[in-house]
Amino acid sequence: MSATDFRARLEALAADDLLRIRLVLDAPCGPEAMVDGRRLVSFAGNDYLGLANHPEIVDAFRAGAARWGAGAGASHLVSGHQRPHEELEAALARFTGMPRALYFSTGYMANLAVLPALAGRGDTVIADRLNHASLVDAALLSRATVRRYPHGEVAAVARALDAADGRKVVVTDGVFSMDGDIAPLPELLALCERHDALLVVDDAHGFGVLGAQGRGVLSHFGIASPRLIYVGTLGKAAGVAGAFVAGDADAIEWLMQTGRSYRYTTAAPAATACAVLASLCLIEAGDERRARLAAHRLRMRQTLAACRWPLMPSDTAIQPVRVGGNSEVLALSARLRERGLWVPAIRPPTVPAGSARLRVSLSAAHEAAHIDALCAALNEAGHE
Repeated sequence: MSATDFRARLEALAADDLLRIRLVLDAPCGPEAMVDGRRLVSFAGNDYLGLANHPEIVDAFRAGAARWGAGAGASHLVSGHQRPHEELEAALARFTGMPRALYFSTGYMANLAVLPALAGRGDTVIADRLNHASLVDAALLSRATVRRYPHGEVAAVARALDAADGRKVVVTDGVFSMDGDIAPLPELLALCERHDALLVVDDAHGFGVLGAQGRGVLSHFGIASPRLIYVGTLGKAAGVAGAFVAGDADAIEWLMQTGRSYRYTTAAPAATACAVLASLCLIEAGDERRARLAAHRLRMRQTLAACRWPLMPSDTAIQPVRVGGNSEVLALSARLRERGLWVPAIRPPTVPAGSARLRVSLSAAHEAAHIDALCAALNEAGHE
């Protein structure tokens, strides 16, 4: 096969209904999207609290750009670490109840830094089989021995820890992005305490939504330990961009010193940090938004209880509708689009083969009428 046969490779993707197509939006992130001149109710984003276009955050971003400019100009360890970055890290540590936090440009970059900083050759990384792609890549980059365990199976983690060599790191999503379920963190932490292991939790989809005042999945379970390394992203419920890693002060210092995706990239604009600082205040005061989100979830699950396509078990804003085949899920997504509803079809390799699904992302910005319209369309489609 030729190294330049990209057309044939693309055609193979298309034949398996695995070709992705970008849509261009002509409206800000929100519960309604403008696509190809048509207004759609969007269940496609991760703006769980409806903060992405909040005027206080927009004003903070604008003021930050006016004060600090459009770019940082260098990496944090050279000359790019500006006062808003420092203030944001302190605020994130306070908000999560962790000793220290380190700010990153993206969640993918945060995860790529964490695992190689914690484990290397001769060590063992024990990872949930449904972890986010960034954690999969990070585990491979660490050059440690990687043991993947069946999704959520605590007994399998115990066996892997018993057989592990060197430093031991267990890594899991907090809320799984395509299933919506929550990792069994208390049990995993107990195992890590028993086996002198670290527990890395990527809470991309729990931060801002779960726990007291949206403090995340660790707060949701009421757990704390110096063995915990907590990763949160700031472009989902927080409505802005970037990510952070929080934990024991020495562990975060080690990450800052050795994390390659931190050391060798230009810092995010300080204006972004200003916007996140404003977002943290809204998250902390956002119990009403979280209550609305929970009401939407309950409304959807009750209305779709007898739907042809089952809702997967989930107590979070992610409500996946399992369909099965690639062509079937694409057809269902297209049928909903005709009804003015944008629900993305999720296919392999993002999810295992045979488990293609609609990924419904709920937001506090949705109205009850939006939820009702989606449920009615799914129930009607199930009887066609």
